[in-house]
Amino acid sequence: MMEQFLHYLKFEKRYSAHTVTAYESDLKAFFDFVSATFQVSDAQKVDEKMIRNWITTSMEQNVSARSIHRKISVLKAFYRYQQREDPDALNPTAKIILPKIVKRLTPFVPESCIEGLFDDAHFPDNFSGIRDKLLMEMLYATGMRRMELAQLKESDVDLSNKTIKITGKGNKMRIVPIPSGLERIIDNYIKARIEKFKAEQFDTFFITETGNALNEKFLYRRVNYYLSLNPQLGKRSPHVLRHTFATHLLDGGADINAVKELLGHSSLTATQIYTHNTIENLKTIYKQAHPRAK
Repeated sequence: MMEQFLHYLKFEKRYSAHTVTAYESDLKAFFDFVSATFQVSDAQKVDEKMIRNWITTSMEQNVSARSIHRKISVLKAFYRYQQREDPDALNPTAKIILPKIVKRLTPFVPESCIEGLFDDAHFPDNFSGIRDKLLMEMLYATGMRRMELAQLKESDVDLSNKTIKITGKGNKMRIVPIPSGLERIIDNYIKARIEKFKAEQFDTFFITETGNALNEKFLYRRVNYYLSLNPQLGKRSPHVLRHTFATHLLDGGADINAVKELLGHSSLTATQIYTHNTIENLKTIYKQAHPRAK
């Protein structure tokens, strides 16, 4: 049944390979625990008591509430799928309540550091440097996910209409505008690419120094390197620039529904995490400026 469930996630839900692998890992870990602890190998013989025991054991092993929350969500999805296939199937997760997660501020680059982050001096004056600068600028200017940027096709970038078509999770499409500053950097990259490879068309928009498609690991390493040049930043992943994109828009007064669409979120709940940064910023300003805040 697990293989069928994973097939369903991959081909019907259109989850990424990374997400499907994570689901598989969580499910295998749970059923390995049940097998070793209770000698139960049949998913339909798992009961609520076994799941609670697993949760308790995970907490004793200092597994974070966020990780436990994710693992339970995976288990719930698995048993919902079983009931979809067989209405008579039991669902031992029905009464399991997800643990409360303490909301944490999403990491982002402060506005005061943005200019320094994109300083031309950080980027070599060659094809790699021009490409890397565009990678960084595009992540910040569009809020794209790492996967979305790595898979960006040549035909997705429309300079005539100043838009980029992004294919997100579940093959959901969205269109984001190209600001004038980003348009200039895109044009520089295209010219440098033509000069280096003597070709005007490629399947994927971003390529490596050898002309191959750029993958997610390569993208992560390049972004991590440039973010590491700023010692103020703790986390240094492409997602930090996505967080920064959303936070700066909301700080600037953008409508949260518009930000939701630009990020490609399916629900407003996912976008609301960025409002916590905005609220914290307002609190800081209040404490610094209001006479009664002292």
